Amino acid sequence: MLDADEAPAGGLATGAEWLVDALGCRPDALRSVAVFEALFARIVGELGLSPVQPAVWHQFPGAGGLTGLLLLSESHLACHTFPERGFAALNLYCCRERPDWNWAGALADALGAAHVNVRRLPRGSAPQD
Repeated sequence: MLDADEAPAGGLATGAEWLVDALGCRPDALRSVAVFEALFARIVGELGLSPVQPAVWHQFPGAGGLTGLLLLSESHLACHTFPERGFAALNLYCCRERPDWNWAGALADALGAAHVNVRRLPRGSAPQD
């Protein structure tokens, strides 16, 4: 697997995308816009990202989770939560290189995540034959 700063076959890399699965999270945290606003602010601050407007949130009724999207000049940060499963899915795409980030530690702190799976994918490569 290529790092985001390596040129894939057929072209230059155009950033990286992180697909993050957090499992074993506290259901109350997965229902809280305030928790995710603070988490998004931490991600933005520590990675030096540039929001172009405030995040948009949709909170599902009752015991449901939430969906959030933050538009960045670098691209986007998004989340979708499933409190009934203790699961949160996050996605960050940056068109410019960013350092690896401590997703596991941050999501354990903010959500009580027991396990965090992070996949970092280079973007902008030509299809492989």
